[in-house]
This record gives sequence, structure tokens and C-alpha cells, in this order.
Amino acid sequence: MRVIIVGAGIGGLTCAIACRREKLDVIVLERSSELLPAGAGIQIPPNGVRVLEALDLKQEVLEKGAIVESMDLRRYKHGGLITSMECGQTVAREYGAPWVIIHRADYQQILFNRIKLMGVEIRFGANVNDLDVENTQVVLEGGETVTGDIIIGADGLWSKVRDTIFDQPVPPIETGDMAYRAVFPRRQLEALCNSEIDSLCSKTSVTAWLGPEKHAVFYPVRGGEEYNLVLLQPDNLPTGVRTNEGDLEEMRSGFRDWDATLQTLISCISSVVRWKLCHLPELDTWSKGSATLLGDACHPTLPYQAQGAAMAGEDGAVLGILLGLVAQRLDSQTNSSDETLNSLIYESLTLYEDLRKAPTTANVNGALRNRGAFHMQDGILQWMRDLVLGYSGMTRETDWVGLMSRRQSQTLASDAIRECKRRIGELSIQ
Repeated sequence: MRVIIVGAGIGGLTCAIACRREKLDVIVLERSSELLPAGAGIQIPPNGVRVLEALDLKQEVLEKGAIVESMDLRRYKHGGLITSMECGQTVAREYGAPWVIIHRADYQQILFNRIKLMGVEIRFGANVNDLDVENTQVVLEGGETVTGDIIIGADGLWSKVRDTIFDQPVPPIETGDMAYRAVFPRRQLEALCNSEIDSLCSKTSVTAWLGPEKHAVFYPVRGGEEYNLVLLQPDNLPTGVRTNEGDLEEMRSGFRDWDATLQTLISCISSVVRWKLCHLPELDTWSKGSATLLGDACHPTLPYQAQGAAMAGEDGAVLGILLGLVAQRLDSQTNSSDETLNSLIYESLTLYEDLRKAPTTANVNGALRNRGAFHMQDGILQWMRDLVLGYSGMTRETDWVGLMSRRQSQTLASDAIRECKRRIGELSIQ
């Protein structure tokens, strides 16, 4: 059974690993001429780390990344601490896995190295021109055709596979927010001789400044040798423009009234890229025939819940298990046909959507709620938010109010692989 995966991002590579563990034949088609990770730092919450553990990748990720010690939320004006929510072993005890931060390039390289070891074929410079869903074929620019038994669109926010499944363009919706992303070396920060910045750099923490219509996020990557800074604010990119080089003066001006420590960090940025942030409401379906979607191709989200990469990984792992089951059922049949294969794939993709649509939709909506909470105008609601956050925690052990841990547990304690196997078991009994 041959699986065609379009896209070599985190979701596509994770799916390739999961499929190879099921002894499926896998080819990955990537339009870039080489592995080109987008973005900079990335957070992997416990539910995402659980997938890595199941795929025997956790240790490699921990060697390149780090376990978050705390989530520190600060006021935008003066940097006053709203709350410091303990993570580390507290989160690992509560949810069965830690919260990890890593450079996206390191994460993607770990996945790429693994698929090469597992014998996955990957073709760079393979730009998809069209899909023939009925015959399960991908048509590349130049006319070459790649044939398989299933096509998985892991081609991100502006998915070509998604457009084919719906027989029309399905562009993501602009959210009205954009992000400036930058990474700089530790030595640059140490040269500032700034005690507040030295204090920030002394911890393996995710620090966020919350303010009206904007927030900023700062954390270490690559063992603290580099630092990731993301500035999120109202979108002023022209409609339809996805990303471009940011204007440094404009970026600094947008945060001129904010905490002096944050402004000092911003002053260290010598060049920056700005990205339009988009999402999609829940799609009616992710699949057509023997083609389906995963990750940002079907449920792109605002980065305000740190679940984007985790959801893509969960999608890929679940698809691998379900397609492995298809292969097993085919092998057990003495007279299997194309019709039998198509029927089994249809059943597996129906179950895939049933398993994944509800939790991913909840996460997309959760990120939208967080946007409202992060970007509150100063006033009584903001004061109440800060008061509640001051008594909140990531776990039942540290959450005096109970709201934060109860909401977090719905996502962080989830186990996509276990749920998939449970549902397969139920169907086997029936």
C-alpha cells in the first residue's frame, strides 16, 4: 500500500514516520528545493509530546529542546508579573508528559532524519500542479504523475490538495492579526548588561507580555544559545499578502509604550519578517475519495494556544495507525480488489475525521478565546482577568481557582493515539 504525502512540514513528516512504522510504502513530495523550516521557536505541549513518545522521538526532541519551567505572564506597561505558572515536573506529573520548547528547524530536522533512516522516499522541488482523486494520482509541474493508494495533503495553510478536494479555492480567512518573528543569540543579550534581561535569560520559561490588541512572547531555544521573540499585533499587511520584510521602525513604534525590558529586546532585532495570521472555520469534510488533509491544510489556527504543531502531529500519528489497519485487513483477505481497498480507505478516513475534527475545532476556537483574553483593553475586565490569573495554574496542584487547570486538562491530558486505538477496539468488537 503506497501513501503519497504532499508537504514535508511537521505534520507531513510525522505522518510519514507513523505510516512507515506500519510498514507502508511512503513518498513525500515537497515543493521547496530543500528542507526549509518556516518560523523560529515552537512549543510542544504535553499532548504533542505524547505523540513523540509513541513514535520513539521524545528523547531526540528533548536533547535539542528544553522542558519549560514556568509560564510567566506580565503587564505590558511596566512588565509587572501577573502570574508565574509552574510547569516542569508539575505538568509532567499531571498530564503524563512535559511542555517542551524547541527551534522549529531542529524539530523538523529530527523528523527528516528519522524518515530517511526508515526508508521514506522524499522528493524536493516537487510542485503539485493538479490531483486526480479518482485514480489517486498527483500531477507535478512538468506533467509527471505520481500514483499511490492514498493522497495526504500536508501542504499547509495555502493547501493545493484542499482546493482539489473542494473543487474550488478554499483560501484561509484573515484574522486581523499579524506576527513579527525574530531570533537572536544569547551573547547579543548578555552584551547589553541589563539585569532584567539577564533574569529572563536565567530561566527556561515562556514569558508573555499582555496588552490591548497585542502581546509578545519570548523564550529560549537551542539550549539557551538563542532566543525567540514573537510580537503579535493588528494586521496592516495588504489583503492577500501573506508575508514580507518588516519595517523595523514601524515594529518598534507599535510597542513604544510597553515595558522597557521588552523594548530593549526589540531593539536587538536587526531584520524581521512579518506574517499575516489566518485560520479556517470547521470544514464540512477533510476528505474526498482516497485523498485527505491534515494539520494547517484543514484546521489552521491562531498561535494563541500553542497547539498548531501538536495537532498536526496527532493527525499524522492517527492516520498512520488507521492506514496500517487498512493494510492489515487487505493482507487478511484472499481476494482483495481495488474496490475493497477504496472501501477500506473510505472507512478509515471517515473514522479519522470522526476522531480528529472535534478536538481540532475546539483548539481553533480556544485560540480565538485566548486572543480576546490576551488583548483586553485596560479596565475592569482586564483587572478581573489579572486577578484570576494570579491564583491560576496549569495543573490541579497549582491552580487555586480551578478554571485554568480544568480547561487545560481537556487538551493537555488528551491522548490521540490511545483514543484511536480505543475506537478501533470498539469497532472490532462490533
